[in-house]
Amino acid sequence: MIASLLWLALPALADVQEHLQEQYYDLQVASGESLSRAIDQASPIRQNGQIYHAYTRWQVQWNFWRREQRDGRCQIDLTRTQLHATITLPRLGGNDTQQRQRFEQYLGALREHELGHYRIGQAAAAEIDAALRQLAEYPSCAELQRQANQRANAILQRHAEHERRYDRETGHGRSQGAWLTE
Repeated sequence: MIASLLWLALPALADVQEHLQEQYYDLQVASGESLSRAIDQASPIRQNGQIYHAYTRWQVQWNFWRREQRDGRCQIDLTRTQLHATITLPRLGGNDTQQRQRFEQYLGALREHELGHYRIGQAAAAEIDAALRQLAEYPSCAELQRQANQRANAILQRHAEHERRYDRETGHGRSQGAWLTE
């Protein structure tokens, strides 16, 4: 009996699970060929008429389990928040040592920029999980569910805007060294 009463007094339990994978598209560059042009031609990443050399897609999924009292009041007992992300990057083929060195330097800066997008996804997942765990008891489970999803979606929208601002402020990674001059 005491153990079950202690369980009632505990805050909702949570754990953000993260899944990050990298995927690649291949490109070949002939000796003396423009590295930038070769990546532009090989890149499958196109949005709004623009070609990008890398892209990070993340998605946050949340679930929660609730407990309903006899009088209809409802609260969250357990949350599960998952972050799924994929970073798409170029992979260079060819044996030109000078181009490979330039590519590796560029790729390092490009990967770091994309990891910045991933960190924004991590922040969104953590904030959603915390917001769900901190939700107060509601008069009904329907109201609790509506409020929980409304708050989580508002957090997602805020972080999506953060990503757009991040790209504007870094010039899509240019200020972080993700830039080829030719």
